[in-house]
Amino acid sequence: MTTSTTLRTHLCGELNASHVGAKVTLAGWVSRRREHGDKLAFIDLRDFSGVTQCVIDDGADARSEWVVQITGTVTARPAGTVNTNLPTGEVELTDCTLTVLNSAEPPPFPIDQRADDVDENIRLKFRYLDVRRERMQRNLRLRASVNSAIRTAMENQGFVEVETPLLMPSTPEGAREFLVPSRKEPGSFYALPQSPQLWKQLLMVAGMDRYYQIARCLRDEDLRADRQYEFTQLDAEMSFVDKEDVLSAISQAVLAAAHAATGVTPPPIEQITWHDAMNRFGSDKPDLRFGLELVELTAVFAATEFKAFATAGSIKGLCVDAATYPEAAAMGRNKLDQLTDRAKQSGAKGLVWMKVGDGGALESPVAKFLSDAEKSALVATLGATTGDLLLLVADEWSTTCSVLGTLRNDIARPPVHEGPYRYVWVVDFPLFVGVNPTTKKPQPGHHPFCHPHPDDLAKMETDPLNVRALAYDLVLNGWELGSGSIRIHEPELQRRVFQLLGIDDETADRKFGFFLQPFKYGAPPHGGFAFGIDRLVAILAGEENIREVIAFPKTQSGLDPMTNAPGPVEANQLLELGLRTLPKPAN
Repeated sequence: MTTSTTLRTHLCGELNASHVGAKVTLAGWVSRRREHGDKLAFIDLRDFSGVTQCVIDDGADARSEWVVQITGTVTARPAGTVNTNLPTGEVELTDCTLTVLNSAEPPPFPIDQRADDVDENIRLKFRYLDVRRERMQRNLRLRASVNSAIRTAMENQGFVEVETPLLMPSTPEGAREFLVPSRKEPGSFYALPQSPQLWKQLLMVAGMDRYYQIARCLRDEDLRADRQYEFTQLDAEMSFVDKEDVLSAISQAVLAAAHAATGVTPPPIEQITWHDAMNRFGSDKPDLRFGLELVELTAVFAATEFKAFATAGSIKGLCVDAATYPEAAAMGRNKLDQLTDRAKQSGAKGLVWMKVGDGGALESPVAKFLSDAEKSALVATLGATTGDLLLLVADEWSTTCSVLGTLRNDIARPPVHEGPYRYVWVVDFPLFVGVNPTTKKPQPGHHPFCHPHPDDLAKMETDPLNVRALAYDLVLNGWELGSGSIRIHEPELQRRVFQLLGIDDETADRKFGFFLQPFKYGAPPHGGFAFGIDRLVAILAGEENIREVIAFPKTQSGLDPMTNAPGPVEANQLLELGLRTLPKPAN
């Protein structure tokens, strides 16, 4: 990498003992200034690469965050003054000449202060200063390395990068869209893309064979730690493939990105079916870094006289091992009541808790309703020992799984970036999830263009809720990175799915005609995937929030304190677009 320019010969972070005796010129920001007392001063000069200590005349005027150029001789630091915490800590610059390139006002917060000590709104208001920090510099450069590795991995597999439109028709079946009014067609709107889904499938019809794009996408959804209005994803589509081909191609890109960020290539990514993920972990985003798996208990209570269990479709439990989770296992009554409230908030009718005493005796308000045989079988099935806490939920299968999955994460899940990186493909999602209460028709699990599992085609009309889709998600440490599927490429099968969803031919043509028409002209079998680069980089960078790996993010309320966006526009702009705004509703 060539970094020398007219104004500098070296970077501040690259000098070491091998440079001793060399005359060099550095340029950067004054990180700190310390007076030495004998007409000398020390300046820590900083650029993106690091810091070098420079010894200057104490009369030279250079203050915090001034931009300066310093020319001097690289000298070994005197004995006892070496800073082993700095890559440049063995050397310093002496006999220095300082040139001020630009003065600066005092910044609103010290640039070397911990980010956690500065209010986030202040950080985002002065984001151009926040990005000067070592943490943000490291994160954004790591992100660039990830992007580069992804591009290389995709191109090595024959993928072609194609840009797709940012102005497209509205397709409101997905998440809420951002709409853009048309000046030329008053009353009509474009939508900003939630993903390039439609375009990339049309590229397969067009014979591109393998497409990819590091795509900017937008969704008007509530923000949280792993979600922004604007996000970046690797978007890919492949022709003449099955599910395993897609998983292999994307795995190569993900593992290359991980290696670029950490220097370590993770092992091959394992697979788990959606049903197994829900059954064992209570989530379609399973975090595999810790145990505490759900255990099926329905058979244990098959003949029970305890009414809450006798009428349940499914009974599952967790054994909170006292040796592994001593604090959780030792919860008092107040904490257990809070856990019960949490279970109810998550959809359960209640939560049964039991503590295992000496000899397998169970301490619980409901223990008296269970037979000795049931209590013994419960302890044996859960593998419980003295001191363990048992948590049981009885309900419909889906509710039982999801509630215990929530409690599992609450009790034991570490921060997303801690521990090993556990990637997992979740496959064989349901094609439909539940029934629309208004239309009484099935609702699509992913989107209406997912291909049904070939083994389940015969059940489409007779048992649609048990039809699997050739759909798959990639999960890392409990965060969903992205999703994809094999697509429907046969018009007749697409019509069957639409009919099941209650979409007639006229409605399908009106909503998706521009997309479906090309499929009449020979669409190849194809499938694809997209994963969130923001989420992947956040985890690899050791961050809990994707805002820390985005140069200019929005706050959790969707505002930009730096530019004050969103904001009102001039009346003549609205007039030109044929728009009027309503007054804000009264509070």
